[in-house]
Amino acid sequence: MNDVSPITRPLPQPTQTISPAKFAHFVLRTGQFDKMAEWYRTVLAARIVFRDERLCFLSYDDEHHRLALIHIPGLAPRDPETAGTDHVAYSYRDLGELLGTYRRLKAHGILPHWPINHGVTTSLYYRDPDNNRVELQIDNFATPAELDGYFHSRAFAENPVGVTYDPEELCRRYEAGVPMADLLRIPPMPVGKTPWDMLSSRN
Repeated sequence: MNDVSPITRPLPQPTQTISPAKFAHFVLRTGQFDKMAEWYRTVLAARIVFRDERLCFLSYDDEHHRLALIHIPGLAPRDPETAGTDHVAYSYRDLGELLGTYRRLKAHGILPHWPINHGVTTSLYYRDPDNNRVELQIDNFATPAELDGYFHSRAFAENPVGVTYDPEELCRRYEAGVPMADLLRIPPMPVGKTPWDMLSSRN
């Protein structure tokens, strides 16, 4: 009889901090199952990987699902003035992709309620049928170091909110070949306005 030593598999020490490997998905409860499923399928250019009368799972990449919907008939839409998650954000590779998505969604009657250049990102905020906010964005800097530098700059300290913009005007400037650095640069604050005016304009 051979003695076989058991395989040991030590766990990380409790003193070792481990961050998640990635953000996987989020889940929404809804009373508007069909509307919500179609809205997210359209906005995220997602595919439905599973659906029955109570659950819908969607993905737009190699993750098995990035969003799940739970159908609860009669559930009221979210009150945006209550505590909870403010928004979920999705990043695109470049400004052309973001503006192309804006134009595609506009053709479906889906318009942003808050287009804003945060300095660190150029963003478009949308509301889903249940009043949940979704941000579509791109980074305004090429490297993490540049982004981090802006976060620690005086400019960001003075305006951590950003400045709103007209997405149609940004599309026109993009198509006219305006240099990318000029397109991504945060616009000047309108005369007489403050960052908090920009924040209040999203409501």
